[in-house]
Amino acid sequence: MQNAERANDIMIPLKDYPYINTNCTLLDAMEVFDRTHLQINGKTSLPRVLLVFNENDDLMGIVRRRDILRGLEPDFLSSKSMGYRKMLFDVRIDPNLTELNYDHLIEEIKTKTQRTVDEILKPVKGTVTHEDHLGKIVYEMVENNVALIPVLDGETVVGVVRSVDVFDRIYHLLNE
Repeated sequence: MQNAERANDIMIPLKDYPYINTNCTLLDAMEVFDRTHLQINGKTSLPRVLLVFNENDDLMGIVRRRDILRGLEPDFLSSKSMGYRKMLFDVRIDPNLTELNYDHLIEEIKTKTQRTVDEILKPVKGTVTHEDHLGKIVYEMVENNVALIPVLDGETVVGVVRSVDVFDRIYHLLNE
């Protein structure tokens, strides 16, 4: 009988995973996403999530690429209903509509890049300990609808487990 797979066996150590501070700007976070390539089991992967810590190294939340995109949305769009926003970019109405205020749009986005990530971060929905087994990891990911879960040793974040790595591990276990 095999030893149970543990979070410690699957996780990416914190030293190898990108994270930022709460006072980083959205542009800073974009730069971290842009320059980070993870090497996991001989495969190159892009991170989809950044961990966000405060100045005391407490985990405050996560930031996904789509959170940044939402944070960059200009006021003239974010203050309107979703139906109105969809209409603005519906090229069936007028294919030139999206180009009318392109320079204005870019200027607003540039301004929004100076917001700090603490304005857009999402709380961490679940964690596992470094000793938790594969079943517990799967349960937490499914229960919390997350693709990445922080791994703790006591109160300290020591790494992360990504759903893609859990999926890969399960697939290989089934084929042994």
